[in-house]
Amino acid sequence: MSTIDPKTVALMFHDCINNRDLNSLVELMTDDHSFIDLAENIISGNQNCKKAWEDFFNSFPDYQNIFKTVISIDDLVIIEGYSNCSDKRLEGHEIWTARIRDNKVSEWRVYEDTEENRQKLKLTTPC
Repeated sequence: MSTIDPKTVALMFHDCINNRDLNSLVELMTDDHSFIDLAENIISGNQNCKKAWEDFFNSFPDYQNIFKTVISIDDLVIIEGYSNCSDKRLEGHEIWTARIRDNKVSEWRVYEDTEENRQKLKLTTPC
């Protein structure tokens, strides 16, 4: 199996989210995939994450992520950007991270865009 650039894998995953392509999204998840939200709630296992994404897509059909900066450090991809949604609770600047293993996403995490999180992720300036 040839290795795909981790940034490319993360961007493919992102495209699946924005396009609500649940089947392709699951194909890009490792079996032990984890999703960690802003409140640090964890959903583990690709089938549990599939159900969570399906519910999310049904609840927020106009949700979109817009990425401004994408960097990678080994298997970690760090993304800065913002979300748009008619539900204002889901709008705003955020930071996402993706852990890539074997051309798949093993962890997708969302962080609030705060100075503390920027320091933790070694980011310097807001996007």
